[in-house]
Amino acid sequence: MPVSRPPQRISRRSLLGGAGLGLAALALGACSSRETVGAGAAAAGSGSFIVTDMRGVQISFDAPVQRIATTVIPSPSMLAAVDGGYDKIVGINESTLQANQQGLFGEMFPESKTTTTISPSSFTPNIETITALEPDVVFQWADQGDGLVEPLENAGFKTVCLLYGTQDYLETWVSLFSTILGKPERGSEIVDWMHADIARLQEELDGVTPVRVVHLGQSGDGYSASNKSSYMHYWMELAGGRNMAADNLSAENVVSAEQLIEWDPEIITLGGFDARTPAEVYADASLASVSAVKNRRVYKAPLGGYRWEVPCAESPLMWQWAAELYHPERTGHTLRAAMKEKIRYLYGYDVSEKQIDAALRLDMNAASVGYDVFRG
Repeated sequence: MPVSRPPQRISRRSLLGGAGLGLAALALGACSSRETVGAGAAAAGSGSFIVTDMRGVQISFDAPVQRIATTVIPSPSMLAAVDGGYDKIVGINESTLQANQQGLFGEMFPESKTTTTISPSSFTPNIETITALEPDVVFQWADQGDGLVEPLENAGFKTVCLLYGTQDYLETWVSLFSTILGKPERGSEIVDWMHADIARLQEELDGVTPVRVVHLGQSGDGYSASNKSSYMHYWMELAGGRNMAADNLSAENVVSAEQLIEWDPEIITLGGFDARTPAEVYADASLASVSAVKNRRVYKAPLGGYRWEVPCAESPLMWQWAAELYHPERTGHTLRAAMKEKIRYLYGYDVSEKQIDAALRLDMNAASVGYDVFRG
């Protein structure tokens, strides 16, 4: 089912009036929340360039890279979206491999289901494996300790480090990836799409009363709740929600049933890094008095090209999903059409109705109120 990517449809200038945070600003060293990243050719037409990663470290390249290894879990789908294919990715995180084997990405790019793993979910790089892969660049976290970065640099790998957790950081990833892959205009287009959807949702949801919401993960037999330092907090607020766990500062974001009862969220969304389902939450007697449970408004987040709840190339689709759940009366219910268009644009792939059903987890969410809005 692969198809050639459609013609470019998004004009950066028309959407943003030239005011966006794109690669031009980065190349000129503009000061902003993304000031740690820059890019520029060493000489016109030479093909060489330098990027400044999110530590502020400069890394030079002789040409756009051809072989990429990355311990950073969401990055392969974003790299594929920027590059228009998967063939340059030679090593990934074990958690990424699991997502590829479970969801749509592995159907779009079958080779992603057997890609060599270079680190476990803890991000510790396997230097021997990476050496055998001979990557031109390795992506690693910037803020998880020198023990994750130094082994790579000591082994001589060009190591580009990333930060996580905000929309600005997500846009920086796209800009960095597009520079390293030699496709800066493609990166600018993707960022423009994000900016346009932010503006659209802000207009559609202007003046709404925020819905009480939480986004839960699994912590042992209990729950964790995403606080205001997470990317989930960003899209919860953008979609017209009030994150009741915004100030949850407990160890590993663990939250008790008593705290959930006190917050009384009207809607609960569940993350995709564990197997917990809405049915299990409905069956949890300790949460029986919570509004979202009583009213059957618990939903498992989608798994498209990647787990939508974390920063990824498909993040605007997650924003739309949340907005249609939180405020169905204020949105156009256009998610399925947007998925067809944007998955084709990002990955050059015509997604089927059945694949959209699976990505949206229609079966898993079937017993939750209001989810029929996502049916074809």
